[in-house]
Amino acid sequence: MPSQSLNLGILAHVDAGKTTLTERLLHLAGVIDEPGSVDSGTTSTDTLALERRRGITIKAAVVSFPLGDLTVNVVDTPGHPDFIAEVERVLSVLDGAVLVLSAVEGVQPQTRILMRALQRLRVPTLMFVNKVDRVGANLDLVLTAIRARLTPDVVMMGSVSALGTRRAQFCPHDRLDAAFRDRETAALAEHDDTWLAAYVEGRTPSGRELAAAMAGQTRTTSLHPVYAGSASTGTGVPELMTGIAALLPASRADADAPPSGRVFKIERSLAGEKVAYVRMFNGSARPRQRLALSGGRMGKVSAVEVFGTGRWRRTDIAAAGQIARLHGLRAVRVGDAFGEPGGLQDHHFAPPTLEASVTVVRPEQGPALRTALDELADQDPLIDVRTGDDGLPTVSLYGQVQQEVLGSTLAEEYGIEVEFADAGVLHVERARQTGEAVERLNTDSNPYHASIGLRLTPGAAGSGLRFANETPARDMPLYLFKSSTAFTASIEKHVRRTLEHGCYGWRVTDALVTLTECAYSVADGPPSRRGPTSTSYDYRQLTPIVMRQALQQAGTRVCEPVLRVLVEVPAPDAVAVVRLVTRWGAELLAQTATGDLALLEVRLVASRLHDLQRQLPDLTGGEGTLEPRFEGYQPVHGEPPLRAGWVAASRSG
Repeated sequence: MPSQSLNLGILAHVDAGKTTLTERLLHLAGVIDEPGSVDSGTTSTDTLALERRRGITIKAAVVSFPLGDLTVNVVDTPGHPDFIAEVERVLSVLDGAVLVLSAVEGVQPQTRILMRALQRLRVPTLMFVNKVDRVGANLDLVLTAIRARLTPDVVMMGSVSALGTRRAQFCPHDRLDAAFRDRETAALAEHDDTWLAAYVEGRTPSGRELAAAMAGQTRTTSLHPVYAGSASTGTGVPELMTGIAALLPASRADADAPPSGRVFKIERSLAGEKVAYVRMFNGSARPRQRLALSGGRMGKVSAVEVFGTGRWRRTDIAAAGQIARLHGLRAVRVGDAFGEPGGLQDHHFAPPTLEASVTVVRPEQGPALRTALDELADQDPLIDVRTGDDGLPTVSLYGQVQQEVLGSTLAEEYGIEVEFADAGVLHVERARQTGEAVERLNTDSNPYHASIGLRLTPGAAGSGLRFANETPARDMPLYLFKSSTAFTASIEKHVRRTLEHGCYGWRVTDALVTLTECAYSVADGPPSRRGPTSTSYDYRQLTPIVMRQALQQAGTRVCEPVLRVLVEVPAPDAVAVVRLVTRWGAELLAQTATGDLALLEVRLVASRLHDLQRQLPDLTGGEGTLEPRFEGYQPVHGEPPLRAGWVAASRSG
């Protein structure tokens, strides 16, 4: 019975063959009888109908296979740029990765983005050059491109005979081979003075010393061994499996520590129950165990599953280092962590900067659409489902492919046909100055049996929306609420809901809202507070009115999202790209050269990012890549844009 776990990510540019490689690994390990085919839609990991139809991976999937005394949990990750958030969620739970490249296409744009993410998060990585049996395969060119465009710190672990034919075979290098031993020693010497001395002095290390040093530097991400082969024929894959076991780090976890883990995927069972995919970092998870999730939410585990013998099976415990499926966590969301956060990686992807409203084709399915979108938001919180002032649900998006996937998912899994409005850029509003308003009991302007006073004060950029209460407990209707804390939380909820739409329809942020006054009425109170007993309804109705009055007095300015974008292009194309973005008013922050590539760092408004995404392939022959990182918001110049749903509501009012 395997005693250790290795959580392995398989990543690649679209169509490089990572799903086929996963199938071959499962087949060689004896988990499946025959490898599935992406073209015929019979793979183990691409379970969505859209995945099978398009031949791409959209959602992370988990399968496992035994490798000696090791259980390898393979996480097959998306390869399309619209799903980079899904990729980076998975990277945070990995022990190691295999980056798949094509021997024909070589280093492709998304390959570079994925490699930088792996390097940034320090995930130990092997490389597998796939499709050596295809016409046009050129291993030397691919290795040259890897060293120039990904990293020079690589060691080729073998050679290929009959390259470019169906007879292609991977031949692993023997450490008794003096030439390979010299290359391996030279690579190790780049990062270790001891090995540098041995190399300079001409000392001959033993094969065991070389193997141990290679494993050590691979695990510290100093070195990246490169294998080659064909996932479709199987050549080179057994050697890759040997490298996975020998070179990548198995989980090092404390089984006796309190449980800690991270949720990186959520599915729904046939009965509609949430099923959370969790990487256990320490401790263990068991049925009937209560877990404290992110944001103070609690959950009780009803059942635990781990993957084995080709399927998910029920178990009494998910141990440290394992990937498990936990049932019963009703409040769980993707990205939730529980237990001590030490060692858990933060996510680094930029938030979506687009939004689009969704309309059902059949009006009677409107309520079902909202329920379905809420469930999908549990699986991917970044779609951030909201209801516009026109009553239509809106979702946040990265791009067109993600929108297509969302529409197909609604149609195929929920039976709901939808149409999307044209996507627009998400803005926010910030207060121009302090605004204050109050509505008191028993006055002509206040039809409710309550008093509320609110002050809106501009905050520092990036501070978010905060709430404070300056009123004494004696003025609070504690007969309605268990405590002053509960009353404060209730008013804050109404305030936040109101500020989802500012003066121009956008969410208000970077401000402090203070409850400055409150009162309630009772039948035997003083004249100013005498009247029908106040109810929760009065506060629920009055708070938004006062909040909007304070907001109107403060005024707002609309701000647009700004991104710091790393643009990597062939060096000859850099001038054209710089000319384009500076014409848009972008700020060029840095420009460097790495081999035949130029790296440009620009500060760009999000509305132009999508223009750049469309034009970059033509400007760079398909070789350009973009990596946006959210930097903040800046005031919009000129006429403030109105949110689409807000325009419809204003005109109808």
